[in-house]
Amino acid sequence: MRGHDPWRTSDPLGEALHFVRMTGAFYCRSELAEPWGLAMPPMEDCLWFHVVVAGRCLLEVDGAEPRWLAPGEFALVPDGSGHVLSSDASFADSAPLAHELHHDYISDRYAVVRHGGTGSPTTMICGAVRLDHPSVGKLLDCLPSLIVVESAPTPQLSWMHSTLGLVADEAQRVRPGGEAVITRLSDILVIQALRWWIENDPAAGSGWLGALQDRGIGPALAVIHRSPDKPWTVATLAAEVSMSRSAFSARFTTLVGEAPMRYLARWRMQCAHDALKSGDCTVAELARRSGYESEAAFGRAFKRLVGQSPGSVRRRELPVP
Repeated sequence: MRGHDPWRTSDPLGEALHFVRMTGAFYCRSELAEPWGLAMPPMEDCLWFHVVVAGRCLLEVDGAEPRWLAPGEFALVPDGSGHVLSSDASFADSAPLAHELHHDYISDRYAVVRHGGTGSPTTMICGAVRLDHPSVGKLLDCLPSLIVVESAPTPQLSWMHSTLGLVADEAQRVRPGGEAVITRLSDILVIQALRWWIENDPAAGSGWLGALQDRGIGPALAVIHRSPDKPWTVATLAAEVSMSRSAFSARFTTLVGEAPMRYLARWRMQCAHDALKSGDCTVAELARRSGYESEAAFGRAFKRLVGQSPGSVRRRELPVP
């Protein structure tokens, strides 16, 4: 009889969101006055977010309709692509890059920017958050170019709007610990916004996100994500979800877009890549965990699936003496 697993969950999608780890790349309180425009540069492996505290702004992102943001609205640019914030559309091609403006740094990762003319004011909290877990790539592939959580009060969004209110209050003035408060609240808002989109957009029911919500394939994905080092086969994964081997393999491939063993191999290598970046273990240990008898065989598979060698990843992340 299988022992009780305290970490087993009936919500594979929720577990995948739990795995998403965020590290703040940069946070900024923007104090703006019309006319103004800010160009946000592309940020690789990052997600941009914006909270309008007071005033309004026009947000223009490639692949999405231009969108006016009002106080209490929260916008995500999930793929970290460059975009423009402005007081009107005339700044679409001429807005200065935000990082080239003068910043008053409160800390290494938190600053205040004051920019624009003498007209109506707008105050915003802007941030770029780095997402580090292997699940992030799959998640970002499913998301649209822009997600906006509107300010209209509803029971479903009451907690999120309360959190936005705390961010707005903290952004009114510089106080001790302000960076810590805003960064932690921002992490919560990002997860809440992702959850809101998943619950409300039909597009979230397809692809990898849809597979996580499938009663048969979702739990199989969860055990792969939780225990990638186990010697899984198609048969053992199918047994985990009480499906026949052939039915499981066919449904997994249809929903996820690749065969179970291919997904498992890719997931193991993504986890190995994450471990190499953090310096948690050696290449030899990663090879053993991933089921390879030699570092050489592991290295070849890693380069085929990730696009670079394990050594190059480790050297890239080593601190400069």
